[in-house]
Amino acid sequence: MAISMQKVEQTAPGLISLYKQAAVSLDKHRLSGERAAVYLVLDRSGSMREFYNDGTVQYLAEQTLGLAAHFDDDGTVPVVFFSTEVDGVDEVSLTQYGGRINKLNDAYGHMGRTNYAAAMEAVITHYEQSGATAPAFVVFQTDGGPINKGAAIEVLCRAARLPIFWQFVGFGNDEFRFLRRLDGLPVPAKRVVDNAGFFAAGKNPRTISDERLYDQLMAEFPDWLKAARAQGIVRS
Repeated sequence: MAISMQKVEQTAPGLISLYKQAAVSLDKHRLSGERAAVYLVLDRSGSMREFYNDGTVQYLAEQTLGLAAHFDDDGTVPVVFFSTEVDGVDEVSLTQYGGRINKLNDAYGHMGRTNYAAAMEAVITHYEQSGATAPAFVVFQTDGGPINKGAAIEVLCRAARLPIFWQFVGFGNDEFRFLRRLDGLPVPAKRVVDNAGFFAAGKNPRTISDERLYDQLMAEFPDWLKAARAQGIVRS
């Protein structure tokens, strides 16, 4: 069951407004009461440095926690940091989130290139080993295309048979042609269901309202749930 507002007030009062706004969006998209294991994937390529330094990535983590408090009951979001490879897997939680993203990012050192496939494989492995019975909802943040597009396509198409939905979020001025391509991969020619969504948050993601961010995150998730349940990928 979801975490109550009272518990959020007691453990993470700084997230109350996000928790409330996430509830509005979930209700709007008829997702109230749904369960999901929420993941956050963060790009650590060199071009991402400014988004860490100005607190934008930290705030995305807080927005994700506000959402996860409705989808899950443990108040914890696994976080996969990636660049050329997976740089680290850690977590943020209602009791440990303030300033945590930059602290972890700094500890991982060199910021490399952009390898979607490695990050996606890390999420799949974590999810399969977690024993979760609810589907996974993955917020996958990046500011550009991957170094190996073929590998990213292969993983996404293979993962379509798993109860995992990938919501890509683009930071920066990139045109994100590859992510738009991923979002539009044909069904069933390439994958059994449409298991991904995408939206571009622009060069100043912090200027997007919490309402719009949550609405964008939830835009394609309901359709995936319906299709995945029809295919037996997600248990009814």
